[in-house]
Amino acid sequence: MALEQIILLAILTPFVGAAVIPFLGRYPNIRETLTLITAVVLVYFVYSLYPAVAEGQTPSVELLEMLPGLSIAFTVEPLGMIFAGIASFLWLITSVYSIGYMRGHHEENQTRFYAFFAVALGAAMGVAFAGNMLTLFIFYEVLTISTFPLVAHNGTDEAKRAGRVYLGILLGTSICFLLTAIIWTWTISGTLDFINGGLFTNDTSATVVAVLLALYAFGIGKAALMPFHRWLPAAMVAPTPVSALLHAVAVVKAGVFTILKVVVYIFGVDFLFELGASQWLQYVAAATILIASLVAMTKDNLKARLAYSTISQLSYIVLGAMLVTDLGIVGSGMHIATHAFGKITLFFCAGAFMVAAHKTEISQMHGIGKSMPITTTAFLIGSLSIIGLPPFGGLWSKWYLFLGALEADQVVLVGVMVVSSLLNVAYLLPIPFRGFFSDPGGNPLPEPCHPHDPEHDHTRDLDRPRGIKEAPAACLVAITVTSAGCLVLFFYPEPVYNLMQLIVAP
Repeated sequence: MALEQIILLAILTPFVGAAVIPFLGRYPNIRETLTLITAVVLVYFVYSLYPAVAEGQTPSVELLEMLPGLSIAFTVEPLGMIFAGIASFLWLITSVYSIGYMRGHHEENQTRFYAFFAVALGAAMGVAFAGNMLTLFIFYEVLTISTFPLVAHNGTDEAKRAGRVYLGILLGTSICFLLTAIIWTWTISGTLDFINGGLFTNDTSATVVAVLLALYAFGIGKAALMPFHRWLPAAMVAPTPVSALLHAVAVVKAGVFTILKVVVYIFGVDFLFELGASQWLQYVAAATILIASLVAMTKDNLKARLAYSTISQLSYIVLGAMLVTDLGIVGSGMHIATHAFGKITLFFCAGAFMVAAHKTEISQMHGIGKSMPITTTAFLIGSLSIIGLPPFGGLWSKWYLFLGALEADQVVLVGVMVVSSLLNVAYLLPIPFRGFFSDPGGNPLPEPCHPHDPEHDHTRDLDRPRGIKEAPAACLVAITVTSAGCLVLFFYPEPVYNLMQLIVAP
């Protein structure tokens, strides 16, 4: 099968699944089987493209020419391959998780959930494989609109308000800022194609470049740069599978992926570095990293804490892009992958705590490691990867981001990332430690006493597991796979690293 056909099939597959799923509402087993089959087929098509891209090829296909030089077109380059590979694989894992979660939590409107989930993944594939900014913008908007029903899934007043915030900020930023930047780019360069080295020449005014870059950075609202970040914590009212994949992987990663694409292929890394136009945005990203981390520490609701953690971690990727150094770009691309596996693990665990133990607040997590040891261990693994400690994948992406900041002579930004990592420790590790090392009443576990102590039975009562009650098996399978992914990305980061090297050293 030709690579061009595979590209179109990869984009089309989720949409076909979404078209069929609504007719299977009366047959949940068949509906969920179709969801899994669709996800497997998507993974097959996406990974069929990897060997060619890894060898330096960029297969392309033009679908429709709208104006001379302006078409709906798709190109698979290394950065898009990374995003598509992560999103497609984690859709399969999230589909498995969703079966356990949606049934275990007795969610309503499950058929609508699975259908829009598939549409969203089709849109994510369109974003990943877009050959120009016009194509990317179209699928970017489809992704926003298709995820609105998922955010407002519960139908409560809170969910509807969250949906309005979500839609208002994402559509508002993209129409007011991003679309303006795209039209302006077209008028200056005469093209919207993604080209190595960028579209602009040295004749372009530095002021124009700086304004355009700002329009792109804030117009890509899915990157959640402050002050356009409120949609992300608002969206946490959605079911956990939505929070996990769409707001830890597909939606937010579509945002930072687009920023990387714009920096590399619209402006050009060397062009921006020479102009110094991105320097002030480095500090916007740094401020977002620190402020979001500090806010995360104040949140008792687990999903809210994870939401602000995501805002902070996304700005690591934006910061790496705005450093406009080779090592910064490599670190950003790798952080897309490592953060995806670490954060989706944490969201999966948050959902498991809610389904199995009916606990949503961190203050309720005392002793939960006794009844949910697998989930709590997975949370610890995801946390360590987000922090950037070995042997977990988050180490490598943060390492290259640190090197990128040093390459740009931005020692202050290295300090920002170090402080943020310490804040990661402060707001993530107390959760598994509380789960394993305190009793359900919030007290430290007592020291082991001698077995012949007449009071032995009473003092050991607090330390005795009160029965294992983990989440449904499908949830545990998904949690185990994503936790393992955090380890695999430490010992085997080469596929992601090598693809990023093709971008900075073509």
